[in-house]
Amino acid sequence: MPPSSTVEVPLRASATAARPSASAAETTSPYTLLDLVCFAHLHWDFVWQRPQHLLSRFAQHGRVFYVEDAFYHNDDLIEPHVEIKLRDNGVKVVVVHLPQRLRSDESAADQAQFEVLSHYFNEQGVRDYIFWYYTPMALGKSRQFTPKLTVYDCMDELAAFKFAPPELKKRELELFEKADLVFTGGHTLYESKREQHNDAHPFPSSIDKAHFGQARGPLAEPADQAKIAHPRIGFFGVVDERLDIELLRELSQQHPEWQFVIIGPVVKIDPATLPRTANVHYLGGKDYKELPAYLKGWDVATLLFADNESTKFISPTKTPEYLAAGNPVVSTPIRDVVRPYGDLNLVQIADNAADFGKAIEKALTQREDADWRKRTDDYLATISWDQTWQQMVDLMQARLHAKKDDAATTTQAHAPLMAPKVSEVTLPPITPAS
Repeated sequence: MPPSSTVEVPLRASATAARPSASAAETTSPYTLLDLVCFAHLHWDFVWQRPQHLLSRFAQHGRVFYVEDAFYHNDDLIEPHVEIKLRDNGVKVVVVHLPQRLRSDESAADQAQFEVLSHYFNEQGVRDYIFWYYTPMALGKSRQFTPKLTVYDCMDELAAFKFAPPELKKRELELFEKADLVFTGGHTLYESKREQHNDAHPFPSSIDKAHFGQARGPLAEPADQAKIAHPRIGFFGVVDERLDIELLRELSQQHPEWQFVIIGPVVKIDPATLPRTANVHYLGGKDYKELPAYLKGWDVATLLFADNESTKFISPTKTPEYLAAGNPVVSTPIRDVVRPYGDLNLVQIADNAADFGKAIEKALTQREDADWRKRTDDYLATISWDQTWQQMVDLMQARLHAKKDDAATTTQAHAPLMAPKVSEVTLPPITPAS
């Protein structure tokens, strides 16, 4: 295949792929931003979370290109090229394919990606554009471009995650220098990042109330959950080093009368380390649209997070999602759950198996607490992904306007908007595959 040719791939669902609810398409707040190019470490089709909530809303108003990590082939038979996956919310997922020979040469791999992306964006007529980063590691393939605005949406402290690249912290410092705006996935993370950037803003995990609120109405019980007895104690999310495996093990052993339902893909940890008692049920990853039906069948929802470096700065999206579904919630003391949910007595907090068990026992009666239900709904009425998205847009528009004013008062030569191709390879025109 010639360098930088394009393969157009139609939408295809995966076991954990997600779809937005109707509210994402109903965002009507006017705005006129530029083309948005997002660089992410997360596959679009993995699980539906913060990037998908926000970028699907951007895509209602303009072009969005979601650039994933490169895909390396096991041989050298292919030349660098780009694959485009069209998603039903308007987002174009962009994946650069590279030969095996570039896997061990990061500099050459980054240069190849830059050239392929530069050619693709030029063919697409991308001239004035915004860069939106979820990972500083993407700087290697993108630093030669000249975006009008650079946003770093720091949703997690990636350097604390298992298998994090050793150079990630250094790359993040470089990204702070380039970024016009820094958004953080929670207040705890904001308290850290505001020391490194003077235009940082906290945007904690929000909620698609209409989607998860379906759990309060009539929904058919999913077949793989229907035969599980009650009471059901549930958790959904990625099952990785952040899950407190020992807490789950102790709870399942101490309370055989409870059934623990775990939904989500297992990554970065050995599945053999997970507790396998008869009352723990691993149902695997589910599509976003299926989650309300599972939540409806739970008696209590949990945030079974461990106390380690990878959870120090997290702001779990599932907290308001559980509550919007009408589920009482028990969590370990994650700071962004304690503040505000624990402080407002909307979520019970416990830091050991004995106390967690007592909190679950209380939560099993909480659905009958009218005061708790009202206070929970009053709080949820103050947050939404639509509001979060609009607040981000307002900040971006203000920064673009300020930069335009600055440019009008300078006599500096205008830099090219799209970096030129710098290799000696002549790239052919891009033609979508049939």
